[in-house]
Amino acid sequence: MRFGMLKAGAVVAAMGIAGTALAEVSISSANDPTALLDNRLTQLLGAEKSALSAVSSRRLEKLIRPAKPETSGIAASDISYSRAWLDAMPKVSGDAQWQCLTEALYFEARGESVKGQFAVAEVILNRASSSKFPNSVCGVVHQGTGKKYQCQFTYTCDGHSEVVHEHAAHARMGKIARIMLDGAPRNLTGGATYYHTKAVSPSWSRKFNRTATIGQHHFYSPPVRLSANN
Repeated sequence: MRFGMLKAGAVVAAMGIAGTALAEVSISSANDPTALLDNRLTQLLGAEKSALSAVSSRRLEKLIRPAKPETSGIAASDISYSRAWLDAMPKVSGDAQWQCLTEALYFEARGESVKGQFAVAEVILNRASSSKFPNSVCGVVHQGTGKKYQCQFTYTCDGHSEVVHEHAAHARMGKIARIMLDGAPRNLTGGATYYHTKAVSPSWSRKFNRTATIGQHHFYSPPVRLSANN
């Protein structure tokens, strides 16, 4: 009986030793599939992070920015460049980008013809679509604001408070902004990103390509720079 008990004890002890050995093997990082997977994922994520760090922030913004619709339900043939057409449209509203575009059109172009106002809206949106300018309407409109007379749109940095007095004109500018932000074709200015009134002749205008003249404004695009290999 005593021999049987000793034998049983030896078996239990042997099982305990074996269990300890198995436990040591199972928690070894060299044999643990989960640990191996974690290490591999860490390596992959590190490589991904390195690759992303090599991409410029502007490029990343363009990659993650939602694609803009090319056109809306409004075709060029549907647009009538007249106040009567705009006045017949229902009241519109919008977000901050719409407000910025409406404001810019009111203070920059309300004295222009309707076609000229659409053209100015095109320039602002062309800039927002270009990697050379801020990537939002508000960013484009307020670029340089804070430096007196050194901004892109003078009304934002001339030191004077801007107040809307012509509410009918402001409403029309809001409708133009809505139409353009909703994706109406930009086919008036030939892709222009610059313009100036006929009353002035800035030095840069002699180097740029004039793409259109509408009302009191000349419109331009920068000259195409060819690479050294061309």
